[in-house]
Amino acid sequence: MDDDERRWIEDTLERLSHSAFRAKFALAAKDRAYARAKGRDVIERHAHEMLCDRVGDATPRNDGRQTPWKGHPVFTAQHATATCCRGCIEKWHHIPKGRALSETEINRLADLVMAWIERDLKDHPAPAAKPEPSALEPTLF
Repeated sequence: MDDDERRWIEDTLERLSHSAFRAKFALAAKDRAYARAKGRDVIERHAHEMLCDRVGDATPRNDGRQTPWKGHPVFTAQHATATCCRGCIEKWHHIPKGRALSETEINRLADLVMAWIERDLKDHPAPAAKPEPSALEPTLF
């Protein structure tokens, strides 16, 4: 990713943060755990697949209602980043409806989704693992 792309992502996330609706989204603890367990490469692949499958076509099926609100980190991130339907993509990212998204556009939107997920994970660090009880410490059970 080049500097222009990074700047676009930062600027877009900043712009989205001024929308009360977009700013309210955060990953559920279960989705954070899933993202951490699967790793960046898998979640990034999912982002590309979900964007292609759900909003990539010129006229997606059930447009405006095709992206679930929860159940996967990418779904939540799509709503937070206005990549959930073609109407939001047109309004926020100025990509017109009525034509398929290009590979470049899918990649750019996936980068935005991933940046949002990474920021959420950074803002909500993984809970510390419980230490194993020492053989010298008495246990209650």
